Amino acid sequence: MQKTDDFTSGKILAPLLRFSMPIFFAVFLQAMYGAADLLIVGQFSDSAGVSAVATGSLCMQTVTGIVTGLTMGITILISKKLGEEHLKEAADVIGTSICLFAVIGIAISVTMVLLSKKFAYIMQIPSEAFDSMTKYVKICSFGAIFIVAYNVISGIMRGLGNSKLPLLFVFVACIVNIAGDLILVGYFNFGASGAATATVAAQAVSVLFSIAVIKKTGLPFKFSVENIKFCKKYLLMILKLGLPIAMQDALVNVSYLILIAIVNTLGLVASAAVGVGEKIVIFLMLIPFSYMSSVSTFVARNIGAGKPERAKKCLYYAMGTSVVFGLAMFGISFFRGDILAGIFSKDSTVIAACAQYMKSYAFDCLLVSFLFCFVGYFNGYGKTFFVLIQSVAASFLVRIPISYIMSKKANPSLFFIGLASPVATASALTACIVYFVILNRNTKECIDLK
Repeated sequence: MQKTDDFTSGKILAPLLRFSMPIFFAVFLQAMYGAADLLIVGQFSDSAGVSAVATGSLCMQTVTGIVTGLTMGITILISKKLGEEHLKEAADVIGTSICLFAVIGIAISVTMVLLSKKFAYIMQIPSEAFDSMTKYVKICSFGAIFIVAYNVISGIMRGLGNSKLPLLFVFVACIVNIAGDLILVGYFNFGASGAATATVAAQAVSVLFSIAVIKKTGLPFKFSVENIKFCKKYLLMILKLGLPIAMQDALVNVSYLILIAIVNTLGLVASAAVGVGEKIVIFLMLIPFSYMSSVSTFVARNIGAGKPERAKKCLYYAMGTSVVFGLAMFGISFFRGDILAGIFSKDSTVIAACAQYMKSYAFDCLLVSFLFCFVGYFNGYGKTFFVLIQSVAASFLVRIPISYIMSKKANPSLFFIGLASPVATASALTACIVYFVILNRNTKECIDLK
């Protein structure tokens, strides 16, 4: 029998780190997959191509985030049915999921293709990058069914308790995507269109590979074509579980799209610079994001066991170790943002502008080391509504207004526009600290896991 960590007794830091590492590598591969298009386009294309891919990929990332949130409903429901040993019902959940997300995939493809130009207008993309962004979004939209299928398969696997196969699937997609980018962008010089084609091809290969693997390994229960049908009960349960998570992801991504739209009004260089900066930020946030998921699991286990003090110790350990990484990322971002930007672009003006943007974002690297740990703690405690509220408030009441105001000043600086993020994080962190004190006044309060 495989050995597992007992989160409710013994040491805290070592099990927390062991649990965090696989999550870190999975998130790293996903970040690499998302960054490959921009990185290779930045080396082989011009600033217009960088701007098109940066903005277009954010649009697609928003759609993907909604799908990923919805598939969490599949993961939770399958896990619940397996725990209840209702294997036939678990098979029906998978069948309903296939039908539901097939419809969603087709709807996304049609909608995104028809509205691709509208998205470019809304994002106020510079005229030099307008056509390239439109083509990027259209091509990715044609392949949306593969993006949806990948997330559904991964959601099913996680629900079955298998986190290794999703990691393998994203690894395959990452390798194919990078190879495709090098060939279509680097060799054939297809620019943003080539990057989009490589992305769709990678997702298609990953889906076909995952189906082949699952057919070979099988499922822990009988599953056949007969199970692939709409079941109203499971359809409603998947949506009930997945929609709140999807809504949070969607709103946060929309706030970043608004930020990009604001910056796009400042011209091509600013657009490309912030697009590159946001890709860099994804990598800077890997450790805090990994801790967020780990702390959530650790805290939920201990709250369920009636050990709130141990849950708080986990939070303290997580913040103490996460901030070490935050300090390192602060130094790199503040002092050598130009090196980071140079990975994604060869344009000296874009690199200089991005370095300016990263100086202000460096402060966010420190603050999220604490904020993401708090978010993991509250999620584990079952206080997900508070997490949703503070996240939306920080995005729409702080980050976007400050970014807009700074963009309207004479000779707007990307440094001051970028300061909107650490200010928003500071406001969210303040709310978390206050709520943490209130929540722990009564240490006997316990999470309702039902």
